[in-house]
Amino acid sequence: MNSRTHFRLLVLYVMVGVMLLVLMGRLWTMQVLDGAHYRQVAAENRTRDIVVPAVRGLIVDVNGKPLVRNRTALVVSVDRTSLSRQKDRGRAVLERLARTLGTTREALELKTRLCSPTVKRPCWPGSPYQPIPVEDRADPKRALQIMERQEDFPGVTAQLQAVREYPAPDGARPVQALGYLQPITQEEMDRRKGLKVTGYSAVDLIGRDGLEAIYDADLRGEAGYRRVLVDSQGRVTGTATEKAPVSGGTLVTSIDARIQGAAEKALENAIKKARSGGEKADAGAALVMDVQTGRVVAMASYPTYDPAVWTGGISQDEYEALLGKKKGEPLISRVTQGQYAPASTFKISSVAAAVRDGYDLHGTYPCPGSFKVGARSFRNYEGRAHGSMNLRRALVVSCDTIFYKFAYEQWLRDGGMKPGKNPKDPMVRMARDFGFGKRTGIDVPGEADGRIPDRQWKRDYWNVTKKSDCKAAKEGYPELAKSDPSRAAYLKSVAAENCTEGHVWRAGEAANFSIGQGDVLVTPLQLARAYAAVANGGRLVVPRVAQAVVRPDGTVARRIDPLPPARLPVPPHVLKYIRSGLEGVTKEGTARGVFQDFPLDKVQIAGKTGTGEVWGKGDTSWFASYAPAKKPQFAVVVMVSQGGTGGGTAAPAVREIYETMYGLKGKQPALKDGKLPATLPKLRQDSGRKP
Repeated sequence: MNSRTHFRLLVLYVMVGVMLLVLMGRLWTMQVLDGAHYRQVAAENRTRDIVVPAVRGLIVDVNGKPLVRNRTALVVSVDRTSLSRQKDRGRAVLERLARTLGTTREALELKTRLCSPTVKRPCWPGSPYQPIPVEDRADPKRALQIMERQEDFPGVTAQLQAVREYPAPDGARPVQALGYLQPITQEEMDRRKGLKVTGYSAVDLIGRDGLEAIYDADLRGEAGYRRVLVDSQGRVTGTATEKAPVSGGTLVTSIDARIQGAAEKALENAIKKARSGGEKADAGAALVMDVQTGRVVAMASYPTYDPAVWTGGISQDEYEALLGKKKGEPLISRVTQGQYAPASTFKISSVAAAVRDGYDLHGTYPCPGSFKVGARSFRNYEGRAHGSMNLRRALVVSCDTIFYKFAYEQWLRDGGMKPGKNPKDPMVRMARDFGFGKRTGIDVPGEADGRIPDRQWKRDYWNVTKKSDCKAAKEGYPELAKSDPSRAAYLKSVAAENCTEGHVWRAGEAANFSIGQGDVLVTPLQLARAYAAVANGGRLVVPRVAQAVVRPDGTVARRIDPLPPARLPVPPHVLKYIRSGLEGVTKEGTARGVFQDFPLDKVQIAGKTGTGEVWGKGDTSWFASYAPAKKPQFAVVVMVSQGGTGGGTAAPAVREIYETMYGLKGKQPALKDGKLPATLPKLRQDSGRKP
């Protein structure tokens, strides 16, 4: 062997030796250093993680009656991912499943397709990687077929699950306040890092509105998991580890089911009565609130809907009915989201504003049938004159012209059409002090702000929405001028005036503001809060629906206390004077006819009617009140859109609610000793759960 051959063999031996060393080193690294990791990977190839859903907590009323509970149901679900991996993309499986469930393959395909802007319901709005429920009331025999013949139904599961139910105790169904559940989306799944979901369960549903959304974390509980052993065919052979789920807490509210039911019934009766009298009466709200704490006792909205529509999937027609104007948009809570001109109920703010601006609280003022604001006459309701009177009497008979006078004089002192840099705007500032024009902070999502217009709002409004007037002021209406030149010329002159002066806060707007008309908008909740502040001596409470979260074992997880109230900047003697006027409304004023045979000696009601005029629509009917007048405990407000006068429609509904609350006209009182329970209800661990 020559030297060259010997060298080549030596290099080969070295290379083989190095490779063996590298291989041995790699094997040592995998078996020793990374051994635990690879053992885990190997184990995971033989295991599957299954989320064990936590039972969602109940929502109960102040006495423990369930407003939302769970029923146990056999839920059949389909895994889109599993079906998509099959040769026929799951068509044969869906055919067999449809025959088993007594439906059609086409119906199942509709339920399992993904929702999108171009796909109408029924469809699946949740994550595409989540098993999709196709039947939540499965017959046990049919579900057993699916569970026993998994080889015929790959990608299909049948499990016992808790499904949401709405029992409506005492007729109480505050659906807009309760909210609803919907499947979790993929984006939400991605945000919940580390969570693996392999079955349809409560984990997949989250609150989308109302209390279900605000207190979702408390109600949802904590899901458990089960790690099962599977063979090469994917069949379960045993359980490796498991962790039990923790049930969600029960949310105790301040809603009283009996009063809630009475409020819903009274509102429905008022709307039916208004319609029978020729009014359109297209929407309404009723609210009962504790004036001392801000606790909401009842909140009814009309039109309403059956919350069971969300369970088991919703059709496109049902979905559009909830959102569409044809059915009156029943998903909207008129209590917190409805915005309407408050009319004369607003005068509590205007009285306080006038006194703060220097008008004599005990002075005497003329109440003519009309009052001239600039070049325009503003009239009382039906043009009625009442002679001279004090401010108490002005509230009792609801004199408008006194407030027109106050507003016009204040507007002039502020500079009229050409105000200074810092106009006082006493009416506007007091309205905001009363909490109008901003959210109350209630623990229900979607609350509206309302609107308190002023000079700046008017300027912004015209700059944003009325630019077309400036265009019309220059160009006119050429198409209309061909057919009707005189009308086109008139409209051009109006546009020119609006373009140059439309942003100006006019005397008429100030006058309308003083009686809650014009561009003023409030929610029924804001109005109830304002009346509560008058009743309780000036504390602007923050409304709350939820009281506490109670664990499944009955212990209190946390209390939900109202936030500290703001202080109304109105002296106590002024509030006392206003209360005196409101007490007179039911005895001698605009609500006297409604309460003439009411036992005011037992329960004295203080309140104010309001009839809001709306351009192109019927009048908005209001009655805002509190009781008992001498020791106020509850505020009750009813509003009916296009319902006619306040005394004719809303006030009778308020009376009906008080009769249930205090047990009048032969009714059993809903309130014990005229108050809400001082303690939380005792809840059983299985309270409200229906097998």
